[in-house]
Amino acid sequence: MTQDQKTIIQTFHFRDLHPFLYLGTCSDRYSGWIGQIYSAERYKGRIRSRTNKMGKLSFKEEVLPVDSVKEYFEHFRVLEIDYPFYSLLLDEKGQPTKIYRVLERYREHLRKHDYIVAKVPQVICAQKLRLKQGAFRDNPDYLNAEIFTRRFYEPIADIFGEQLLGLLFEQEYQRALERSAPGRVASELDTFFSAVPKDDRYQIELRTESYLSEPVFRILEKHGVGQVLSHWRWLPPLFKQFALSGRRFFNSRNTLMIRLSTPMGMRYEEAYIKAHPFDKMVEGMLQKPMVKDTARIAREAVDQGISVVIVINNRAGGNAPMIAQMVAESFLAPNR
Repeated sequence: MTQDQKTIIQTFHFRDLHPFLYLGTCSDRYSGWIGQIYSAERYKGRIRSRTNKMGKLSFKEEVLPVDSVKEYFEHFRVLEIDYPFYSLLLDEKGQPTKIYRVLERYREHLRKHDYIVAKVPQVICAQKLRLKQGAFRDNPDYLNAEIFTRRFYEPIADIFGEQLLGLLFEQEYQRALERSAPGRVASELDTFFSAVPKDDRYQIELRTESYLSEPVFRILEKHGVGQVLSHWRWLPPLFKQFALSGRRFFNSRNTLMIRLSTPMGMRYEEAYIKAHPFDKMVEGMLQKPMVKDTARIAREAVDQGISVVIVINNRAGGNAPMIAQMVAESFLAPNR
């Protein structure tokens, strides 16, 4: 690692570390990143507060305006946007939803080489949907190709065009007594990806370890859909996930996605409570093998001409920009 590289990493600038490396975060606009990613004077009087509930606890979040994404992209090459996970972009009548309008506002502030990864709505990729009272119900629109195409894929492709780097299918964890056999999952995915528009930006995160199996991998390879490696509560370590697929790269755009979401073994709510307000690392929260595995896999990929998209969540250790520093330093370490 050169002195120039050390300096730019220290100042949270990650855009030019390697031509095949796209380093970014899951979501943006956190006031806890002021002084790292954002400049306080730009947003005086424009930071709004909202309340986020975790169980019986309530947390105040201070959120920057959408135009702060311009400053975000001075530091990162890619941003994962999760708004669409909670809503389709068009309603049943084909009219734009509120989320569509939010994405339009983001698009207004992007420059030519700023890239977006967008989550696919859970109504498409979740087998079960969580109700407000905490119960779950079967999702009647699971892997509905028509709804995906008409009410999500076409409008989001229209909004972001070539700056849409990835479409992320995040499937929830399936409990042992309820999960399908891997062969059935593979068949369902085959039917879906055969029916939707061909696109080399599809990436899928399966949060059930038993689905990381050869029948599913064959379907991903058939359709050029990427296997997302995810550092998350109930999944095995990143390198084991990579090894389960034979260290293969399935995405037809030659892009690998790694998501650093939460510590292994830690519930989402617990990770949020520990990490809030996301302005610093939390002692004992970060699991060091996560950084080592991420860098190791990324180096193996880029050595084979594979682009690597790494998106980091605050809940993986407390503060996503500081975790990005660790990943970048490990990736560029001389004794690799």
